[in-house]
Amino acid sequence: MVLTIAYQGEPGSNSAAACTEMYTESVQIPCETFTEALDTVKRGQADVAVIPVDNSIAGRVADVHHLLPSSGLTITQEHFLPIHFDLMVRPGVALDDVRSVRSHVHALAQCRNIINAHDWKAIVTHDTAGAAREVAQGGDATEAALAPPAAAGLYDLTVLKSGVEDNPDNTTRFLAVTGNPPPVAHTGQKMITTIFFEVRNIPSSLYKALGGFASNGVNLTKIESYQNSSFTATEFYVDAEGHPEDPHVALALEELRFFSSQMKMLGVYPASPSRLKH
Repeated sequence: MVLTIAYQGEPGSNSAAACTEMYTESVQIPCETFTEALDTVKRGQADVAVIPVDNSIAGRVADVHHLLPSSGLTITQEHFLPIHFDLMVRPGVALDDVRSVRSHVHALAQCRNIINAHDWKAIVTHDTAGAAREVAQGGDATEAALAPPAAAGLYDLTVLKSGVEDNPDNTTRFLAVTGNPPPVAHTGQKMITTIFFEVRNIPSSLYKALGGFASNGVNLTKIESYQNSSFTATEFYVDAEGHPEDPHVALALEELRFFSSQMKMLGVYPASPSRLKH
């Protein structure tokens, strides 16, 4: 069965590359926003949405952690994609001609060294591959794009420098989400359980809510906090090692549920082997 995959971005983007690596046989649907990608799955127009959540240099991807808890979708897979950016221009443009670079805000943050070294103006665009398309279609020969290598061929651009990211180990973590997947069997494989919860508005509520993970020896690999709309309590997004049927995880979740005003399981899925490298 060929799956249909929705992603935020354009052909040639890192998200498109992640889709290809995660699902080699698939039909890809580019979307303008993360909301659109998730809604495409909710409407039944795609089987899966693949979205970035964290980058090893730039940190968390904005909006995603706010969107997932209310999406009604479930995380089924994670994937770590090495991220590389090339500096590309229209044919005939030399490095000394460049005065500005355009790309997604996260890509600009991951390529600060080359931008600062040349004192270029940074222009934020909605997508890395989209930046390459805009440079190719624009009339300004002094503009360059920071985009994934595949974008140069798609838009007939010349690569002036390859691999201009600040850190050669630059990596982005992607999640695959879908609607109503079957329960994940507990096979003994290393798993990740992702949870959203809101603490009660009382003293020491976070300490008590997370105490069960510490006392039961459950490792948390990620914890993100968000203020709710009423500013009366804080919401958290957590990745925990283990399966909910593990006795120690089950006990930790029981304590978390008791000290939380709301709690949602966002997904139980196999831990990527790449976790050992990051």
